[in-house]
Amino acid sequence: MAKLLVDDIPPIALAGLLYLGAFLGLGSYVALRRAMRGGATSSMNALRRADLPWLAGAIVSGGILAPVALMVGLTLISGFSASLLLNMEGVATAIIATMLFRENLGRRLVIALLCVTAAGVLLSWNPSEGDWSLAGFLLLVVAGFGWGVDNNLTRNICGRDPVQIALLKGGVAGSASLAIAAALGPSIPFEPGVLWALLLGAVSYGASLVFFVLALQGLGASRTGMFFSLGPFIGAVISVLVLREWLGWTVLPALALMVLGVLALVYERHAHEHEHEEITHTHMHSHGDPDHDHCDAAPVRAPHSHEHTHWATVHDHDHWPDIHHRHNHE
Repeated sequence: MAKLLVDDIPPIALAGLLYLGAFLGLGSYVALRRAMRGGATSSMNALRRADLPWLAGAIVSGGILAPVALMVGLTLISGFSASLLLNMEGVATAIIATMLFRENLGRRLVIALLCVTAAGVLLSWNPSEGDWSLAGFLLLVVAGFGWGVDNNLTRNICGRDPVQIALLKGGVAGSASLAIAAALGPSIPFEPGVLWALLLGAVSYGASLVFFVLALQGLGASRTGMFFSLGPFIGAVISVLVLREWLGWTVLPALALMVLGVLALVYERHAHEHEHEEITHTHMHSHGDPDHDHCDAAPVRAPHSHEHTHWATVHDHDHWPDIHHRHNHE
């Protein structure tokens, strides 16, 4: 959809409008939620001062650098190629999570990374034309790694209110990009395309980011990033249907690689004896699972948030690097 809009809206301005749309959409949701609760809001898992450096880094890398690189790249390559090249985000997320944050990189995850990377490279080549835009390719790689940094930094605050995280990110990143666009070029004409950009941002950046932060709690950065790699393939399919773009026979082996990579990830198993130190924290959860059996009354199955304590224990079970399993693997 952004490929359709970037022809009429300067790319940096479009990047700002998308995040501004996320801010406006989530702001409307917060206002509606507050009205339904009679003005009461829950601040148990609100952002704290210690979280701000992580959030600031995520805003710069994933809210300004990455979307600007993507929008400029869209002016140089097809929406089909750009969509699939965004698989670099999942690759970058897993690499950074493993190298800097010590998440365990299992054998199946390595297979998934190789398959997704190979599919992205294969689909960046257009055999009908015989060439590609190196500049566009590099801009999409920059965008992927920018969001990879963003994902890993957000991982460290994913226990906080995801709506608040996305709301602040949308407001700051959108304002910054629009300010840069205003400094570099003429004012943005108020046309229907601007409203479509705001709506697109509310869904694709606003709602998407809230769900992404919630997924980080239960999956960790590397796995969430890999599952998120389904998005670029969906974008490529839509580009065929809407933009009438097609790269020929390379789509078929790329599809096979993508399916193989996702299956390898879904069926990954990771288990070993590990120790949990006693911790008291607040995050979104439901009662009834082994990590949240603290409710003496009837378990609350619906997602909710409150302060609770996990007692120290040592056990062995299948797990992913979720919010309760951030231990090192030597």
